Amino acid sequence: MKPGRFTQLYIHLVFAPKYRERLLIKEIRPEVFSYISGIITNRKHKSIIINGVSDHIHILLGMNPDDKISDLVACIKKESSSFINQKNWFKKKFHWQDGYGAFSYGRSQLEKIYNYIINQEKHHKERSFREEYIELLKKFEIEYSEKYLFEFFE
Repeated sequence: MKPGRFTQLYIHLVFAPKYRERLLIKEIRPEVFSYISGIITNRKHKSIIINGVSDHIHILLGMNPDDKISDLVACIKKESSSFINQKNWFKKKFHWQDGYGAFSYGRSQLEKIYNYIINQEKHHKERSFREEYIELLKKFEIEYSEKYLFEFFE
């Protein structure tokens, strides 16, 4: 903590494996998510919850204001890809898809977003990742172009 600096920044990140392949199978998720939590903690952020389904993940964290979101996401993707590839879980190399979503929340919203993230499997029985992601962009009034969204293969 630095003198005179008081922050409370909560960020919800969303990103997906390259080509939206359904590689994040249930059996490896706990280990992958734990590793990602370690990356977040090592960069002096607070890892609150990480969860997802086979084709994308959600991360809720307390943001360290000394780091940039783009640098954090790049680090998470690079280091977790290396970790996953060292495990030899797949015949070909694992990569994350380019891009990410980053959404900010206030403290009063944490319980709601936490429950949303923890219930991803249930949630995705009712709607696709594409529908979920576009809904987030609209909810936060983020302008977007279809050509720059994740590659969706539903």
